[in-house]
Amino acid sequence: MYPYLLRGIDVSYANHVWCSDLTYIRLTGGFVYLTAVMDWYSRYVLSWEISVFMDSDFCVSVPERALRCHGTPDIFNTDQGSQYTSSDFTGTLKDHDIKISMDGKERAMDKP
Repeated sequence: MYPYLLRGIDVSYANHVWCSDLTYIRLTGGFVYLTAVMDWYSRYVLSWEISVFMDSDFCVSVPERALRCHGTPDIFNTDQGSQYTSSDFTGTLKDHDIKISMDGKERAMDKP
């Protein structure tokens, strides 16, 4: 678990804070999973992906694509889901010297 770094912060420029989350999409035969990376300042979706598997690989490829296409944020915020606390996901952020921020337990949504 990582601390929540965004309390009281003024997000005032692009690539200051990015966030990611995962959602379920119900289909007739089951579910697919959508994850996206968003820039908090511009509210622009930087990268997204849909998968039939809810694993960390799926959640790691989306920020990797955003990093290649949009630069590097100062802070990356997620919830404490197992995909986001995995060493694959956090390692990707650490490899780019990005500060990791995580919402507290049972927070459904966080706004700047």
